[in-house]
Amino acid sequence: MVKEQLEEVREHIREACARVGRNPEEVTLIAVSKTKPIPMLQEAYDAGARDFGENKVQELTAKKPELPADIRWHMIGHLQRNKVHQVVGKAVLIHSVDSLRLAQQIEAEAAKQGMGADILLEVNVAREESKFGFFLEEVEEAARTISAFPHVHIRGLMTIAPFVENPEENREIFKKLYQFAVDIGRKNIDNVTMDVLSMGMTGDYQVAIEEGATMVRVGTGIFGAR
Repeated sequence: MVKEQLEEVREHIREACARVGRNPEEVTLIAVSKTKPIPMLQEAYDAGARDFGENKVQELTAKKPELPADIRWHMIGHLQRNKVHQVVGKAVLIHSVDSLRLAQQIEAEAAKQGMGADILLEVNVAREESKFGFFLEEVEEAARTISAFPHVHIRGLMTIAPFVENPEENREIFKKLYQFAVDIGRKNIDNVTMDVLSMGMTGDYQVAIEEGATMVRVGTGIFGAR
């Protein structure tokens, strides 16, 4: 079942790319495996999935040693500063950097481990009170501050759009973040690139791709409802 659903999602990605003239290889599908057991992840891996996203640090650290070493693990959930030491060096990308203090903690831990840490700045485009993230007007200043951290590299932006019945309702949010990423990219801030736009989940990833997403985070669409 996982294999079939994974292929269906890939087909939808190809279709969304075709509608706007994009190359499907520009889009990385992250299989969001939170709360799912190892055998289901293994099934997705056997069907070709290599990028997996976890919301909780303890799940990522528990699953990583149980599964093939070439999996790229993404930390996509809210990250507490006291858990940073468990993630740096294990996740290829931390999508959910939502404060300067968190970025400082990642810098300190990466320096301690003698390695670099790739991050995305989480942006609360819709200004939802229930969500974490920088507001759009705060992002540039945060990026400029973090750009001075030698061990932390900003690779782009991430957003969690509102939960809506009709994915078209989120199109403006994705469009706004894409345009903002383009604007920031043009400013050529040292140590900051805007290559990654992580936006779109099971309900709206096709719209996100049409608006420029380079990473989509799909859980239910691959593994079924939680």
